[in-house]
Amino acid sequence: MAEEGTSKSAGIPEVTDCCPDAFQWDRREDCEVRQILDRIADKWSLLIIALLDDGSMRFTELKRMIDGVSQRMLTVTLRQLERDGLVHRTVHPVVPPRVDYELTDLGRTLHQTVQSLVLWTERHQADIAAARERFDAAHR
Repeated sequence: MAEEGTSKSAGIPEVTDCCPDAFQWDRREDCEVRQILDRIADKWSLLIIALLDDGSMRFTELKRMIDGVSQRMLTVTLRQLERDGLVHRTVHPVVPPRVDYELTDLGRTLHQTVQSLVLWTERHQADIAAARERFDAAHR
């Protein structure tokens, strides 16, 4: 038997009495909220959006500034952000090719939201660290 609030079927959230609208958006076939959240909330997208808030950057600059991202993953993430209308890509006709990326107006509105999340995290990081210590101590 599943615990309250957990799904009895893998991958399909079950709405329980505690949170009636928690998964409402997840059940509508015409809603892409979950897909969009998955895209914009991944670590590479968040870093790219934060970096591009300062202005246009070349691919090589982004690659150099994002520790641990592979060239392929950076390419894929930028392409997805471009497809979603969050990033604009400009190819300059020079040799070697120069490609610049910048946030679109829509991307800048997302950065404002991401910045709020970052500020919340900064304000509460000590609380979270203390909660983690209490949890770890209780589960040893």
